Amino acid sequence: MVAPAACGNAAIVSGHGVLVTGAGGYLGSQVVAALAAGAIPVGRIFAADVREVPVEHRVAGVEYVQADVRSPALVEIFQRCRPDAVVHLASIVTPGRHSKREFEYSVDVLGTENVLEACLAVGVRQIIVSSSGAAYGYHPDNPAWISEEQPIRGNQAFAYAWHKRLVEEMLARWRVEHPELKQVVFRIGTILGATVHNQITDLFEQPRPIAIRGADSPFVFVWDQDVVGCFLQALATDATGIFNVAGDGALTIHDIAARLGKRCRVLPAWALRGALAVLKTLRLTPYGPEQLDFLRYRPVLSNRKLKEEFGYVPRKTSVEAFEFWRAARKLGPSRTA
Repeated sequence: MVAPAACGNAAIVSGHGVLVTGAGGYLGSQVVAALAAGAIPVGRIFAADVREVPVEHRVAGVEYVQADVRSPALVEIFQRCRPDAVVHLASIVTPGRHSKREFEYSVDVLGTENVLEACLAVGVRQIIVSSSGAAYGYHPDNPAWISEEQPIRGNQAFAYAWHKRLVEEMLARWRVEHPELKQVVFRIGTILGATVHNQITDLFEQPRPIAIRGADSPFVFVWDQDVVGCFLQALATDATGIFNVAGDGALTIHDIAARLGKRCRVLPAWALRGALAVLKTLRLTPYGPEQLDFLRYRPVLSNRKLKEEFGYVPRKTSVEAFEFWRAARKLGPSRTA
């Protein structure tokens, strides 16, 4: 095992030094493991997270750094580590039950600004940022398939979508003001892997998944290893640009229920809105009436640019990613037609 973070005085070895923020999270830990396994040639690997990674969970060849992306001391860590490239994954994807929106903003938006400032201070060459399809927002006039040319309209009602919008607007300004810091921005669809468990998979695991009358509620999925593959390719090719990350195709909530051997509970929009309002008032759910739009106006990501311009073809389609997750969770009967 590797001793606690010693990014202090050792010289940078040949190849690019890479620092990963949010390295203790679901995606960050997989990116770090892939780098440590030699998936692409890099120099030193720095895994930065607000939580200290226990020694028994550390990967050989990785230098672990306890760092809060919001801290003014972050620039000192960057100065000691001197990374050539930064993979910025630190954000609040699934807030805790007692999380405050001010805290989430401080991590998602102010933390990203702090990372950018630290990159600029030490001459980082490239930053790769995990954004989300949620940045497009949940709107009734979303096109059937959303390309990267569509405006970013993350709804203020949804903290995660709103913060991703603010972060992307900040990144756009930085591309103009600081072109020397090359950017790759990945707008990622719903990630599925063997151990994924979040509010979206909770919806699927209900005895009767909720569907809204008159809305297909389509989902695009991406296999977690395809997401990791995109980050590795961005590092290896010195790429720049904005890319949707999703598997081919989409599944409606009715398709998903059928593959699980279930039937949807179809509710009119007004009934679900009213029920969520009551439950939120009684503090029986963290979700309010705004969740209605989250379910019925989901952005469906086109991956054409990812494949044709970035050059990465996802190894699993949306259906295959879903079936991989379903099988790993041992849920329902397999249905392939």
